[in-house]
Amino acid sequence: MRDPVLQVVSVTKKYDNFDALKGISLEINQGEIFTLLGVNGAGKTTLSSIIATLKPPTTGDILFGGTSIYNDISTYRRAIGFCPQRPNLNNYFSLRKNLEFAGRYFGMMDEQIQFMIDDLAERFNFAKYLDEKPEVLSGGYKQRFMLARTIIHNPKLIILDEPTVALDPHIRNQLWDYIKQLKEKNISILLTTHYLEEAEVLSDRVCVLEQGKIRLVDTPQNLMRSFQKNNLEDVFIHMMQQD
Repeated sequence: MRDPVLQVVSVTKKYDNFDALKGISLEINQGEIFTLLGVNGAGKTTLSSIIATLKPPTTGDILFGGTSIYNDISTYRRAIGFCPQRPNLNNYFSLRKNLEFAGRYFGMMDEQIQFMIDDLAERFNFAKYLDEKPEVLSGGYKQRFMLARTIIHNPKLIILDEPTVALDPHIRNQLWDYIKQLKEKNISILLTTHYLEEAEVLSDRVCVLEQGKIRLVDTPQNLMRSFQKNNLEDVFIHMMQQD
């Protein structure tokens, strides 16, 4: 049994006349890919944004290593990596400068930064673009570079928000391979996606959110077996039709 790296404890998020999250509690284990699923408005983005510290919860807590992240939010932020859905690269900097800036943001020494730049450029196959600006990159390469920037400081938890949206299938499969490699390094990954095939291929467990509540948490294999379906997409469609 793997130990939880992060625990969400009775988290709510209220807006003026809308409850986006209604008492969410869950655990993300060390070295697992945990995927949030749900229709638009189910609460996926709100929950992942709270875990990424982009939004505060209304009530509840987030524990990292058993301690509230709000006791020392700066230390928590240095331990996580966040890859947003839309590229947010500095287009005035070269790719190398973008990575150097990210490394310095996380307090890395220059020697560490240069080592990681060389390692990431080789691992993600963008060495030939290092001294070019982001505008030369295709959509797939930008997302590949975003993933590399996310892990430059060796985070323990990575939050991926729709990492393969609008990408061609073969590029999507390449990114899946990179995400699997991160898991092999015992990094925990929180994934939000609309692609049910992606969730089925990558996830150790999926969490289905519905109207701000958790409907279920289970492995894709258990869900397909329980619902007697051949793939996770059919399971999800069946669940939505039940509603």
